[in-house]
Amino acid sequence: MRMKKEVQQGTLALMVLKTLAVLGPQHGYGLAKRIEQISEDALSVNQGTLYPLLLRLENEGAIASDWGPSANNRRARFYRLTAAGRRQLQAETRSWQETTALIARFFDMTAEDSR
Repeated sequence: MRMKKEVQQGTLALMVLKTLAVLGPQHGYGLAKRIEQISEDALSVNQGTLYPLLLRLENEGAIASDWGPSANNRRARFYRLTAAGRRQLQAETRSWQETTALIARFFDMTAEDSR
């Protein structure tokens, strides 16, 4: 049985924004489960980290929320991406791609490259 990894700091916001962009409005528990599902259960989303992040993203205007019934007919807060959130997602995606390309250069480096 493989152990689940905690989501790395700074990446959860990107995962939340992308999940909302693709799947539409989700409640917090649903977001956590979707992220875990998309990672093929390699990641574990800590509820104590997720809900403060959702509050921060809402305060920043990246997401908005409304109350509604969940699948089991319980009252839940559903989060949705805003126009500002779409812009933030695009900017963070570009930044992430630039960072991973930069790190990839180091993994591809050989001894001959340093001569």
